[in-house]
Amino acid sequence: MHQTLGAVRLAYRSRIAYLVKSGMIDNAVQVFDEMRHSSYRVFSCDYNRFIGVLVKESRFELAEALYKDMTPMGFSLIPFTYSRFISGLCKVKNFDLIEALLRDMETLGYIPDIWAFNIYLDMLCRERKIGFAVQTFFCMARRGREPDVVSYTILINGLFRAGKVTDAVEIWNEMIRSGVHPDNKACAALVVGLCHARKVDLAYEMVADEIKSARVKLSAVVYNALISGFCRAGRIEKAEALKSFMGKSGCEPDLVTYNVLLNFYYDNNMLKKAEGVMSEMVRSGIKPDVYSYNQLLKRHCRVVHVDKCYSFMVKEMEPRGLCDVVSYSTLIETFCRASNTSKAYKLFEEMRQKGIVTNVVTYTSLIKAFLREGNSSVAKKLLDQMTELGLSPDRIFYTTILDHLCKSGNLDKAYGVFSDMIEHGITPDAVSYNALISGLCRSCRVTEALKLFKDMQSKECCPDELTFKFIIGGLVRENKLSAAYKIWDQMMEKGFTLDRDVSDTLIKASCSDSVSADA
Repeated sequence: MHQTLGAVRLAYRSRIAYLVKSGMIDNAVQVFDEMRHSSYRVFSCDYNRFIGVLVKESRFELAEALYKDMTPMGFSLIPFTYSRFISGLCKVKNFDLIEALLRDMETLGYIPDIWAFNIYLDMLCRERKIGFAVQTFFCMARRGREPDVVSYTILINGLFRAGKVTDAVEIWNEMIRSGVHPDNKACAALVVGLCHARKVDLAYEMVADEIKSARVKLSAVVYNALISGFCRAGRIEKAEALKSFMGKSGCEPDLVTYNVLLNFYYDNNMLKKAEGVMSEMVRSGIKPDVYSYNQLLKRHCRVVHVDKCYSFMVKEMEPRGLCDVVSYSTLIETFCRASNTSKAYKLFEEMRQKGIVTNVVTYTSLIKAFLREGNSSVAKKLLDQMTELGLSPDRIFYTTILDHLCKSGNLDKAYGVFSDMIEHGITPDAVSYNALISGLCRSCRVTEALKLFKDMQSKECCPDELTFKFIIGGLVRENKLSAAYKIWDQMMEKGFTLDRDVSDTLIKASCSDSVSADA
C-alpha cells in the first residue's frame, strides 16, 4: 500500500514537472490542484517546488493562495523559496505581501538571502521609501544578514536621490568600518552623488586612496563626474590633471570626458584649448558627436556673426547628421538676442519642415523676443502651438514670462502667471521670485515684495544677492530705512555685499537719531 501511494505521488510530480517544462502552466496548476485534493498526501516540498514555479512565471496571486493554504497544514517555505518569492514580488511592488513574508520568516528564524535582500532594498529606494530602506538595512544586519558592497551601493544611491547627502556619506563610512571593500560601482555612486551636490572636493578626498592605489579599477563614469565637478567649480587645472591621470591608470578618456572639457573651454573663451581637445579626440579615434558640435556652434554664436554661424551649421554639421533641436534653438536664441526675430522665426519654420521636433527652449526664446518687441499676438500664437503639441511650460519659460510682465508693469498678470506656475507643480526658484519681487519694488509695492521674500524662505528657497538688493532698494525708495537696515543685516549674514551708494545711505541712516521703526 505504501509503495502504491508513493508511486502515485511520484506520478503526479512527474506530470507536473513535464507540464512545467513544456510551458503548460495552467495544466500544471490543474494537476497540482488535483493532487492537493486527492487522498494522497502532499508534502511541504511539493508546495515549495510549485510556489517556486508560480513565482518564476509571475503568477503571484496563485502563489499567495497556495502559501495561505499550506500554512494551516503546518508547512512552511524554505529560506530559498521565501527569497525567490520576495524577489518576484518586488517586480510588482506588492509591499503588503512582502512584509507579511518577512514577518513569517522572522518567526521561523529565517532571513532572506543577499540576492533577495538587495532586490528589496533597491525597490524601496526607487519607490522613495528611503526611511524604511535604511530601517530595513540595519534591521537585517542585526538579524544576521550582513550587507555586501551591492547593498551599500544601493542605499548610498537611494540616499543621494533623496537629497540626504550627509546620510549617504555616513553609510559609505559605515561600509569602510565594516571591512567591506568598495568596488567601481560603489565609488561611482558616491562620487556622482557628491558631485551632483556640488561637493567635488569631498568626493575626491573620499576616493583619493582608491584612485592613487589602483586597488579598484575605476571607470570613466567616476573620473568624468570628478572632472565635471571641478570644471563646474572653475578648477580646470585639477580637471586636466585627472584627465591626464586617467590614461596612466588604464582608463582612457571617452567622449563624455572630452565634451565636459570642451564645454568649459568654450564657456570660458579658451579657444586654443578647445581646438586642442578636438584634435586630440580625432587622434584618439573618438568622433565628436552632436553635443561636441553644439558646443562649437555656441562658441561661434558668441564670437562670429550669426549668419556665419548658420552657414557653419548647414555646411559642417548637417552633412554629418549632427544637427538637432539644440543646434536650431541655439541659433534661434542668437538671432533673438540680435533683435532679428524675423530670421529667428524663419529658422523655427525651417526646423519644423525638416522634421526636427521643437521643445520648450525653442518656444521660450521666440515668445520672449516677440513679447520684448510688443508683438503679443505672435507670442500668443506660439503659446497656443505649445499647448497643442503637449509641451508643458517649465520653470525657465514661466520665469521668462514673469520677467517680461513685471518689466512691462503688468504686475497683476504676473501674479496670475506665478500662481499658475505653482498650480502646475513647478516650484519657483530664486530667479522666479526675483522677477516678481523686482517688479513690485519698482512699482513701490515693497510691502507685497516683503511678503514674497518671507514666503520664499518658508518654502526653503534661499534668497540670493539680487533678492536682497531688490528688497533693500525698494525699502530705501519708500524711505523705510530701518526695515532696510534689518534686511541688510540678514544679507551680510549670508555673505552678500551691498552696492556702495546704498550701503552709505543705510550707514548714515543708522547713525541718525531720526531712524525710527517705520515698517
